Amino acid sequence: MKYLKILVCVLCFTALSSYAASAQENDKHNFNKIEKLVDDVLVYEKLGDIAYIDKVRLAGPPKYYQAREKSEFLDSLRGNQLKFYAYLFFPKEVKQGKKYPMVIFTHGGIHAHQTTASIAHIFRELLAQGYIVVSADYRGSTGYGKDFYEAIDYGGLENEDILTMRDYMVENYSVVDESRIGLLGWSHGGMISLMNILQWPDKYTCAYAGVPVSDVGYRLSYQDPGYTKNFTQKYHVNATPQENPAEYARRSPVSYAKNLRKPLMITTCLNDDDVSWTEVNHMIEALKAEGKDFEYEIYPKMQGAHHFERIDIKEATDIRFKTYQFLARYLKPKHPFKNTNELRKASYFFY
Repeated sequence: MKYLKILVCVLCFTALSSYAASAQENDKHNFNKIEKLVDDVLVYEKLGDIAYIDKVRLAGPPKYYQAREKSEFLDSLRGNQLKFYAYLFFPKEVKQGKKYPMVIFTHGGIHAHQTTASIAHIFRELLAQGYIVVSADYRGSTGYGKDFYEAIDYGGLENEDILTMRDYMVENYSVVDESRIGLLGWSHGGMISLMNILQWPDKYTCAYAGVPVSDVGYRLSYQDPGYTKNFTQKYHVNATPQENPAEYARRSPVSYAKNLRKPLMITTCLNDDDVSWTEVNHMIEALKAEGKDFEYEIYPKMQGAHHFERIDIKEATDIRFKTYQFLARYLKPKHPFKNTNELRKASYFFY
C-alpha cells in the first residue's frame, strides 16, 4: 500500500509539472484540482501512522450568489444545498463506546485549501493529545473547480459550512463528545473560529483565534487594490466597503463582540504582514468595550511574522504549547502536553 501511494505521488507530480508548463491563467482551476489530489495523498503519508483518516462530502446552505442559467429546470434548483468536502482524523486509540473531545480546524487564505505542509505538525500535536480533528474545505476553497471557487462567501455562509461539519460529526459519530468541541484557526481560519463561537455559542465549548481577520472593511483599507477585487466580483459582495459598509460589517467578527459567552483566546504580533495587529486590536477593543472576559496576547515583532505561531522553530512551538494549554482547560483531552518537550516529540519525533 505504501508503494502504491508513492507511485501515485510520482504520477501526480509528473502530471502536475507537465500541466504547469503549458497551463494558461484561465486553466488555474484544473491545475488546482491536480494540486489537491497530490496533497490528499500526502495527508495519509504524513498522518496515517497515528490517525484513521477519511474525507467525506457534506452539503451546506445554498450559494450566496447564483446566476440565472436561462433554463427553467436549472433555475428551479437554485435553492439546492452546496456540496463541500471535509477531512476527519481519529486518533488510533479511539474506541467505540467512549467519548472524545474534538477540535475543528479551519484553514486560512481568502481562496485556499487545507494543505499538508501547513497542518501536518499541528495535527500531529492535536492527535497526540487525544483530540478528534476535523477540517473542511469550505466554499471558495481551491482544488474543486471554478464553480466552487466562485461560491465564496467570506464572512458569510462559509461559517455555516463549519457548523454543518460540526453537526455532522455529532450526529454521525457517537465517539464525539458534544460537550467538548473547540475551534482552532489562524488568519481567515481564526476569523471563522470567531464567527462560529460568536454566532452559535451553544454549539461550541471554546475557541482559539490566531492573527484573525476581524474587521473586513478596515482590512481592505490597508491591503493592495488587487485584494479588494476578491470581494467586488459579481459573484461575491459585488461592492466596495464604501459602497456597502453594512454588508462588510455583517461579515466582520467585530460586529458580534457582544455575543461572546464562551472561553476565547486571541493572539497577534506587531509585525504581522498580512492581518495587521491594528485590525486584530479592533476585535480586542470591541470585546473589552462589551465587558467580555477573554484571553489575548499581542506579541512583539516575531520570526515568521503572520506565521509566527505556525513555523517550526522552538519559539513558535512554545507559543503553540500555550494555545494547547488553553484548549485543554476546557476540552480536557486524555493526554494534554505537560511540557514543550512532549509537544516537540509528538510532532517532530525528537526534542
